Amino acid sequence: MINEDELNAYGCALTGPILTPVECREIAALYDQPARFRTTVDMARHRFGSGQYRYFTHDLPEPVRRLRAELYPRLLPVARDWAAKLGKPAPWPDELDEWIARCHAAGQSKSAQILLRYRPGDWNALHRDVFGDMLFPLQVVVGLDAPGADYTGGEFLMVEQRPRAQSRGYLVFHDAA
Repeated sequence: MINEDELNAYGCALTGPILTPVECREIAALYDQPARFRTTVDMARHRFGSGQYRYFTHDLPEPVRRLRAELYPRLLPVARDWAAKLGKPAPWPDELDEWIARCHAAGQSKSAQILLRYRPGDWNALHRDVFGDMLFPLQVVVGLDAPGADYTGGEFLMVEQRPRAQSRGYLVFHDAA
C-alpha cells in the first residue's frame, strides 16, 4: 500500500484508492452534519487560504477510524527510520491506542482529523496545525472527489522546505481534464 522508496525520496507517495467510491461520498456528505465536528475553520479568517475545513469529534466515522488504525502500523517503521536518520527520539509505541493515550495524558486531547470543503477558487496555504509537542511526523490525505468528474482544475502540491536552499514543490496529483 505504501511505497517506502517513493516516500523516502520525495517525502510523499501515492497509495492508489484506499476507500470505495461509496465510502468517499458518505464521508463527503458528513460535512453537512455539523454535530460530527468539534470546530469549523474559515481559512481566509486565519490567512490559511480560502475555503473551510472541519475537525471531526473523537467519534470518527468508521472508514476514517479504520484507515487510521490500518495506516499507523504501516507508517510507523518509516517514522522511526526517519527519526533514527535525524538522530532524534522515536517516541511512537507499536499500538495506535497507546500513542493516543500518551497524547491525551500530555494534554493533547483535540482530534486532528479534518474534512475540507473547497468551492471554485478556494485554495489552502502552506501551514501546520499543531496541538502540542507530541507529533506523529506523517500525514495521510485522501481525495474524496474524482478529478474531471466531480470537479475540474485543482492540484495537490507538496512543498519540501530545505535548509539554506529554495523550497522544492512536487505535484502529487492534478485534474487532467
